[in-house]
Amino acid sequence: MYLPRRTSRTATAIRPGRGRIAAAALVSAAAVVALTGCSAFEYTEDICSGGEYPVLAVGDSGGACVSDKEEPSAGWARYPEGKVPQQVDDKWDVYWATRTLDKDGNIIVLPDAG
Repeated sequence: MYLPRRTSRTATAIRPGRGRIAAAALVSAAAVVALTGCSAFEYTEDICSGGEYPVLAVGDSGGACVSDKEEPSAGWARYPEGKVPQQVDDKWDVYWATRTLDKDGNIIVLPDAG
């Protein structure tokens, strides 16, 4: 008849060395985050909140957000189709930083744009 070997600790006890492995893994993960500067976690901010769309000042710099249920006020216009900024510093947000629309809806370069 086979008798199991007796051990001095229970079968569910934590084995020595496993805690050191877990600690090393955590330290390694923290080092990776610190060295990459959290570059994997890119944050982008929307130009407008939900239920709004962006508009730009006619003949001047600046922008605002208008409720989807409203039309832009006088002196403001919708962005041309396909050239609407969605997030801060996206392609179209950068583009419109130096341009605007004139009173006829033509894209013009702002005079003070450097």
